Amino acid sequence: MKIFHLADLHLGKKVNGFSMTEDQTYILREILASAEKEKPEALIIAGDVYDKGIPTIEAVQLFDDFLCKLVELGIKVFVVSGNHDSAERISFGSRLMTLSGVHFSKCYDGSAECISLEDEFGKLNFYLLPFVKPAAVRPFFEDEEISSYTDAIRVAVKHMNINPSERNILISHQFVTGAIQSDSEEKCIGGLDNVDASVFEPFDYVALGHIHRPQKIQKDTIRYSGSPLKYSFSEANHNKSITVIDFAEKDSLKLSFIPLVPLHDLREIKGSYDEITYRPNYENTATDDYLHITLTDEMDVPDVLGKLRIIYPNIMKLDYENSRTKALETLSAEALPEKKAPLELVQEFYENRNGHPMTEEQFSFVKEIAEKLQEGEK
Repeated sequence: MKIFHLADLHLGKKVNGFSMTEDQTYILREILASAEKEKPEALIIAGDVYDKGIPTIEAVQLFDDFLCKLVELGIKVFVVSGNHDSAERISFGSRLMTLSGVHFSKCYDGSAECISLEDEFGKLNFYLLPFVKPAAVRPFFEDEEISSYTDAIRVAVKHMNINPSERNILISHQFVTGAIQSDSEEKCIGGLDNVDASVFEPFDYVALGHIHRPQKIQKDTIRYSGSPLKYSFSEANHNKSITVIDFAEKDSLKLSFIPLVPLHDLREIKGSYDEITYRPNYENTATDDYLHITLTDEMDVPDVLGKLRIIYPNIMKLDYENSRTKALETLSAEALPEKKAPLELVQEFYENRNGHPMTEEQFSFVKEIAEKLQEGEK
């Protein structure tokens, strides 16, 4: 069975004030063209369909159009809600959509929905686990110890009643320990949302969402597909793609990747004003790409943004790098403390005030408070 793995569409997103709707429309059409050519039986979207819990009408219409075209192609669709989505809104109408072969995760209620497809190798089970916090899992399993995100996913997986003799895929939207993050993702206090990859052991493939850089975690079959578009300049050197899973019999799985070329790339350019505006340096290049331009001139150029936008209309970010800015950076670095996680700062503060380090019991208490704040509990 051939399966497309996608995630983190973030429909309706703005990057540095620029609407990405035109670019998202284009890239979804490119994905549909690949689907028409490759003819996958199923397509996975591992969370963050939308950029906001209450998406714009434009974003909803774009996703509706995408789903309709997938159904027309006869492709089964599996979608879980991510941390940017509203689980309730994503799951609305899911029973009706199931009749068309579009399957949405439900709000977590102590179980994860399992949808099975059949091919010549037998049954292939898709487990749909939406983004969950420990507070969402804890009420359904009062006898279980659930104090971390790892505990929450471990307990959720434990109660899925997985048949190890069959082929099993988990679709999940979480931050798995070891993943390399980008600037466009939400960060959690002190890494409290980390999930250890060992909890995914029962599955033949884990289709992950949440991290925008395509990557594997520990092994090829625990994988982030990444976002289909670049949403920050920290992703400028990323290669976006569709992850393609070719699943034959149990323990026989091959991966390949279909490159995704955007309508407008997200790039960084550095040089003097004269170098960047010298025609031979920019002609025959995509001057309408989304750009971060760094000027190396020692003196500020008057009305520089207006002048540059005559050539490069989609400048998202402009700054200088010269002897003056380097001196300011040095002063700032000397003035600021070393960047540390919040829990480390709390530990340091306690030790400085009391003359001795926190006990394990005290640290556990502070960590629990931090987790509750992250989960939105009072």
